[in-house]
Amino acid sequence: MPQIVVLPHPTLCPEGAVIEAPKGMTVCNALLENDIEIEHACEMSCACTTCHVIVREGFDSLNEPLEKEEDLLDMAWGLEANSRLSCQAVVDEEDLVVEIPKYTINHARENH
Repeated sequence: MPQIVVLPHPTLCPEGAVIEAPKGMTVCNALLENDIEIEHACEMSCACTTCHVIVREGFDSLNEPLEKEEDLLDMAWGLEANSRLSCQAVVDEEDLVVEIPKYTINHARENH
C-alpha cells in the first residue's frame, strides 16, 4: 500500500507523519482518516482551495487535474508548480511526500 509522508505543519501535524493510503483514495481523505485535519471548506466538491497541498515527491503518479481544479489552484495561497487540491488528487501505486501550506485563503475557518 502506498505511503504518504506528510511534512511537518505547525498546527495540523507538528511532527510530520507517515500514513498509508490505498490506491484510489484521495490525498484529502487519507489525511482526514489519519487525524490530520486538513481544511476542506467545500466538503471536497472542488469548489475552494482550502485543501491545497504541495506534492514534493510522487506528483507524476497522481491522476491528471481537471480544468476546474487548475482554475481554482490559481487562487491558492503559496501556489507552486506541483500544487494540487488534495480532494482531487488520487493516490496511485507510488509513495508521496506532501506539504500542507501554512495558510489558506479561508477567512471563516472553523474551530479557531
